[in-house]
Amino acid sequence: MAPREETHRELQRRMAQFSAFGATAAGGVHRPEATAANAKARRALADWWRETGLEVRVDAIGNMFGLDATAGADAPWLMTGSHIDSQPNGGCFDGTYGVLASTIAANDIRGGRAANATPSVNIAVVAWTNEEGARFQPSVLGSSAYVGAIDLDWALERVDRDGISVAAALDTIGFRGMDKPPPFPAAYVELHVECGPELDRAGRRLAVFNRWWGCRKLEICFEGVPAHTGPTPMAERRDALLAAAHVITGVRALVDEYPAGSFHSSVGRVEVLPNSPNVVPSRATLYLELRSADPEILSTSFERMRAMIEAAAVSAGVRWHMARDELRPPGRLADELQKLAHRVAGDLGEEAMTLDTIAAHDAVPLARVCPSIVVATPSVGGICHSPDEFTKPEDLNLGLDLLSGMLDSIVSGKTAVGSTRKAA
Repeated sequence: MAPREETHRELQRRMAQFSAFGATAAGGVHRPEATAANAKARRALADWWRETGLEVRVDAIGNMFGLDATAGADAPWLMTGSHIDSQPNGGCFDGTYGVLASTIAANDIRGGRAANATPSVNIAVVAWTNEEGARFQPSVLGSSAYVGAIDLDWALERVDRDGISVAAALDTIGFRGMDKPPPFPAAYVELHVECGPELDRAGRRLAVFNRWWGCRKLEICFEGVPAHTGPTPMAERRDALLAAAHVITGVRALVDEYPAGSFHSSVGRVEVLPNSPNVVPSRATLYLELRSADPEILSTSFERMRAMIEAAAVSAGVRWHMARDELRPPGRLADELQKLAHRVAGDLGEEAMTLDTIAAHDAVPLARVCPSIVVATPSVGGICHSPDEFTKPEDLNLGLDLLSGMLDSIVSGKTAVGSTRKAA
C-alpha cells in the first residue's frame, strides 16, 4: 500500500479539484443533481476511475460505479462510496469527501496486492444519484432504485420545480446509462462528514453511526382563492399562505412537547402562487419533515400534525391535500461493521464516538440488502448544507485512514461480513 502521506496528499488534491465544479463566490459548491456542474464532476470522476484501471458503469438511474472485478464473477463484492450532488449553494465536503476517499482507499488496496495475486473480493466504488433530494424528491433516489426499494420507472419520472424529469435531466448531461449495476454487495461502507455538532463539541475526531432516525417527509398543499390584497375584505379572504403559516409555527412548537433531543421537525421549502405582493396567495405548498428514532413519536407527531393542518385550513377557509407522504422507518446499522470501525479507529489511536445519524445516507437503503455502515469525521461547528461547512484536512486524512483500514480488513479476510447476492 502507498505511504499514508502520499494518499493524504492525493485526497487533498482531489478535494480541491472537485470543489471547483460548481464553485460559488461564498466558497461552497452549487451542484444539484444532473446540472451542468454536476456533469463536470461526473465526467472528472469517470476519467479518474478509467485512469486507475477501474471499469466505469452507469446504470439506468445514473448511479456511477467504478469496478474492479479481478476476483471473478462468483466472488462477493465490497462496495464503498457516497454522492457528488450538492444542496443549492451547499458545501464542498458533504458526500464528495466519501466518494473521493473511497476511490483513493480502493485504489490503494488494489495497488498493494502482491504481483499476480488473485483477490477473493471484488471492489466497487459508487457515486449515487440524487442523494440530497434537493432538485428531485425523494432523497437517496439512486441507491433506493438500486436496491429495489422504489420502482425504476417511477424514479425516472420524478420532476423538479420546472417540470423536468430525472430521465430528461440525466439524458441532457449524458448520464442516463444502460449498464448493468454490480450485484448486491456483501458489505457497504460509507465515509461522510458528520453534518452535525457532536464530534466537534466533544473534541473527538471519528464517529461510528449505530442507528438512523426515521423520517416522515410530506408535501402539504393548501388551496385558496386569489384576490386583490387591497380592497378584498379581510373576512372574505381565502389565504392559502395564512394556513401554511399556522402549520409552520405549529410544527415547530410540537417539538417542545416531546423529550428534549428525541424529535426534530422542519419546513425547509415553501412554494407560493401566484407569489405577487398584491394578490392573496391562492396556493401554498409546504415541504415538511418529522424526524425521530422512536416509531411511536413519529406516529403520534404525524397524527397531531394532521389535526393541526385541518384546523389551519378551517381557520383560513381553504382546502388542503397531501401531495406526498414518504415514511422512512428508523433502523440500525450493521453490528459487525460497527465493531470493525471501532477496532480500526483504536488501531489509529482514536476512540470513536457512537452516534445516531439523524440525516439519511445511502447506507440506509443499502441496509435492506447487506451489512451497511456510515463512519464520520467532524463538521466544524456542526455546519452542513452550507458554503461554510468545513472539516480540517487532518481529520479528512484520518477518516481516509479509517476507511482504508476497514476495507483492507474485509478484503484480506480478517473481517467476514454478509454474503453474495444477485441484484434484482
